[in-house]
Amino acid sequence: MGRPGSRPFVGRRSAIADARVVLVNTNEIRPPIAPIALDYLAGPVSAAGYDVQVVDLNLARDAGAELDAGLGSGAPLLVGLTFRNSDDCFWPSGASFVPRLGEIVEMVRARTDAPIVLGGGGFSLFAPAVLQQAGCEFGIRGDGEEALVRLLGALQGKESFEDVPGLVRRVGEGDGARCETNPPRPSVPLRLDTSRSAVDNRRYFREGGQIGLETKRGCDRRCIYCADPLIKGTDVRARAPEEVADEAEHLLAQGIDVLHLCDSEFNIPCEHALAVCGEFAARGLGERLRWYTYAAVTPFPDELASALRAAGCVGVNFGTDSADEGMLATYGKLHRREDIVRVVRLCREHGLRVMIDLLLGGPGETEASVRDTIEFMKGVDPDCVGAALGVRVYPGTPLARVVSREGLHGRNANLRWPRGAPEGDEELRDVAGLLLRPVFYLSSRLGESPAEFVRDAIGGDKRFFEPVCEQGEENYNYSQNVVLTQAIENGARGAYWDILRNLRGAST
Repeated sequence: MGRPGSRPFVGRRSAIADARVVLVNTNEIRPPIAPIALDYLAGPVSAAGYDVQVVDLNLARDAGAELDAGLGSGAPLLVGLTFRNSDDCFWPSGASFVPRLGEIVEMVRARTDAPIVLGGGGFSLFAPAVLQQAGCEFGIRGDGEEALVRLLGALQGKESFEDVPGLVRRVGEGDGARCETNPPRPSVPLRLDTSRSAVDNRRYFREGGQIGLETKRGCDRRCIYCADPLIKGTDVRARAPEEVADEAEHLLAQGIDVLHLCDSEFNIPCEHALAVCGEFAARGLGERLRWYTYAAVTPFPDELASALRAAGCVGVNFGTDSADEGMLATYGKLHRREDIVRVVRLCREHGLRVMIDLLLGGPGETEASVRDTIEFMKGVDPDCVGAALGVRVYPGTPLARVVSREGLHGRNANLRWPRGAPEGDEELRDVAGLLLRPVFYLSSRLGESPAEFVRDAIGGDKRFFEPVCEQGEENYNYSQNVVLTQAIENGARGAYWDILRNLRGAST
């Protein structure tokens, strides 16, 4: 997958052709998701005096031709590749994007000798393994805005590589090559470029149906499976509400009036969510924008529901995971059953559509706990419910430690590989047990056919997105979702769950 014999970067290049930086979006899934990271990176890199060029493979008809156009006008100082997701995080498909990343690196190598730096959430989770497999010189874990500028300075001899926050660097030659890592340094205060001018957001809006925006980074919750604290840190770093509103207005000026806030949980902390909503309402954005967000079930006071609606929010996605008290405790959730009832009622009273995401099959899950959760959700009556089955295991999470205790091998009855993938020890050894290939925790207590069991429990209720039982079925996986892509082409706009809800006539 990586380039055979690719060399690590061992020092300053002997000749720097120019101060041009090429940023490449490697995410090619459909519907297309605008590479918000490149939009945020381009501003500070450009302000530091570098010429920034974006090569977007998601919008390209021919990846090779797009790279020819982007890399053919002189040798850049550095090529940056953003790697948003390591896989589709969906059992049973478990499609890994690492092999395709290796192919893209090869395509870049064929066109330039410039060093390559990897970044993005998918890279940050598996940094050394992905860097080694892709055969790149550098990677950046965590926030990239300051780190990328410092790396460019180091390449020009103006700074030390040791001072680049989050830098992962391959040093040494041949089989003796190793990775040296610098600790990430989250940006405080968090200031992001608001212009959103580096990426073709208009086209992404036409073909993807929504555009993302961050109001903060970091999450201090302790859900046992979640990778967000590993990628963005556990300290919540909030942007100034005025800056967030400025960015929304810049997107509106580009004709984009449907947004999805990318925060892990918009209402943590609640005071910041209220401040952002207040700024949106004060500028009249609530009358010109429709937007969706993720939110925790608690804290969610009455005033937040009212503020969301006044600010233009039309839909909220709650990751409740379960309604069984034992499973909520296992997952590390802070809410309880009565909190779910209250928050759904509150949203309905204020005209907010509600999506609830379940995560079925974690440690200790039983048929009884699944039935209890599904029946509870039917009674609570949200607009739609995602019944995801199987929990992706990421290194560094409490769930990974559970798996380590149980045994990381094919004989562990609670581990599931994607359908069609070989099971057993060999599946993990090639990445030193770092779980780079998708592995899912799915409680063996759900029997031999857990997807069929869950579907039977749902009983055809159209509010639920059911687990997949057979290859080729319509599914709740947004990646490569033909039905969803066609709907957007036909004019649908909004959060993907809301578009699918409308298509299925699941409103209540």
